[in-house]
Parts: sequence; C-alpha cells; structure tokens
Amino acid sequence: MKRMKWQGRAALAMVLAAATVPTLACTRAVYLGDNGDVITARSMDWKVDVATNLYVLPRGIERTGQAGPKSAKWTARYGSVVATGYDVSTTDGMNEKGLVANLLWLVESEYPQQRGNKPGLAISLWAQYVLDNFGSVAEAVAALEREPFAIVTDKVPGEDRQATLHLSLSDASGDSAIVEYIGGRQVIHHDRRYQVMTNSPIFDQQLALNAYWKEIGGTVMLPGTNRSADRFARASFYINAIPKAEDPVEALASVFSVIRNVSVPFGITTPDQPNISSTRWRTVADHKRRLYFFESALTPNTFWVDLNKVDFGGQVLKLDLGPDQRNTFAGDALSRFVPSKPFDFLGTGG
Repeated sequence: MKRMKWQGRAALAMVLAAATVPTLACTRAVYLGDNGDVITARSMDWKVDVATNLYVLPRGIERTGQAGPKSAKWTARYGSVVATGYDVSTTDGMNEKGLVANLLWLVESEYPQQRGNKPGLAISLWAQYVLDNFGSVAEAVAALEREPFAIVTDKVPGEDRQATLHLSLSDASGDSAIVEYIGGRQVIHHDRRYQVMTNSPIFDQQLALNAYWKEIGGTVMLPGTNRSADRFARASFYINAIPKAEDPVEALASVFSVIRNVSVPFGITTPDQPNISSTRWRTVADHKRRLYFFESALTPNTFWVDLNKVDFGGQVLKLDLGPDQRNTFAGDALSRFVPSKPFDFLGTGG
C-alpha cells in the first residue's frame, strides 16, 4: 500500500512538473452499461475554429496514404460517418460495424522515420485507415501490431507546428485500445479497462496518476481543473459511477453529462497555459444502436445520425456545420446531408 501511494504521488509530481507545457485539451470516455450497452463520448477542444463538418463515406472508396510515392493503398471495406478537422482529416467517427476512432492531441508523440519499403500513411488518414479496414478493436490491433505503415505527420493547418496525436479505438463489444508513438516506437494499450484517454502525459503515466486518485476515492475529492490529468481522473470516476441504466435514453443522458463535466467552458483562458482550449464540440457514439450524436458548443441542439439508415454502398454525403459549427440541426439529421465530393486528406501526395 505504501508503495502504491508513493507511485501515485510520484506520478502526480511528474504531471504537475509538466503542467506548464502548453497543451490542447480533449477527452474520450467509454461507458460499459447493462445489456451490452457501449457508448463512447469525446470532446474536441481547440483554440480556434477547427472547421469541422460531418461526412458519410461509403465503402469501396480507393485511398492512398498521401505520403509520397511509397504511400499505403487500400479500398474501404466499411462505410463510416466521420467528423473532420479543417476538412483535411478524419478526427473522429464510427463505421458501419460500430467501431469508433478518436484522435486526440499528445505533445509527447514522436513518429518513426519512413525507412525501406514500408508504405507511408499521412497522419490525417490514421483514424480513417482504421475505420475503413476493421470491424473490431481486436482486428485493428492485430493488424497495427504488424506495423503495416509508417505515420508521416505534417503541420497543423495555419500553424507552424507538427501535428502530434494519439488514437483511441472502441467497439460494440466494449473493447478498447490506445495507440501512441513514444520515442519513435508504436505503443498499444489494449484492454476493455482502458475506458478513458485525455492528452499529456503519456498513457502509462495517466494510469499511474489515476491509481492515486482511485485510492482517495471520487466521493471524497476529485481534481477540478481543466488540465489533462485532472480531466482523466474525473472522467474515469464518473464514467463508472453513473448508473448502468437499462433505458438507453437514460444511459445516453448519463454519458453526455460525463463528457460535459470534463469539457472546458467556452471562451475560457488559462494565463499560465495559453493553449488550454475551449470545448468546441462533443460526439457520443452508441455502438449497440449505431447512433452517432453531435453537439456544438455554439448551438442549442444535439442531433444524430442513425447509421442503420445510411446507404453505405451509395455516394459521399456532407452535412455543412458552418463556421464554428453554428448551423443548427435537431433529431436525426441524415436527411440534411447532401451529395458531395470527398474531402481531400492533407498529405504530401499519392
């Protein structure tokens, strides 16, 4: 017990020491309920409008990894509904099999150099590659462990810095995986216990820190700031403290309340951490019912897409969310999608 306390305090000290490093804040949490209910929620926190729109991407699309002459190539096995970043990347989404992928910021990320004949994959396509090719977390992990590509990062649109991201996966069985690149090496954490992911520090350190807060107990005290480690502790406690409701409406309401709890108030600034960012939107994916919910911070309504009604053998469709995602929708918004050309993934070319 003493050793556990020491480890938790050591992890806490490491996180506090790193607290002055500018970070971007996002949170992802997976609810494991009764009757096989699995719901994944995430917040998107960014300092400027991330120019997000929603797309229906059908199966059968041929893609290239957009990383030069040695790019990965594949044909999408599964269709998906995705939320874009700047309309040049897939940052979040769910495919027709109920697999969900979320990209979050991780400043510690270091990607390996592209060597030999290993095909390249632009970071803008990382989440889409998984949604296109796999129906479950286990299937995706088995493929990713063989490292079939080398991630090639690029500058964030409009900024002079490289995108540094990590990837979370969840599926209808409740399985989860976190994929990071630390020191140029891929690290995969694969277990249904890995329900929460935020940003810095790396996932191993987040787990150690969370063990410290578990020992204290969430009903006694929880950290309340907008820092990544504090949001990790709150999300971990609340996602398991909410009732395992048999009513799917109540389950969704509970999960929405958790992701709102760990969101950053819109317009907030943190003087010593200038890149702590407001929550701009949230998604909630009901794996069992295959519903993908979207909620903008700047509109009063939550709306959704019922993937059971989507023709994934058809054409690309787009829902224009407008600047700062101000366009207002309610209920099932599938009928508001319109035919569109596919967006172009950011990269160095095919």
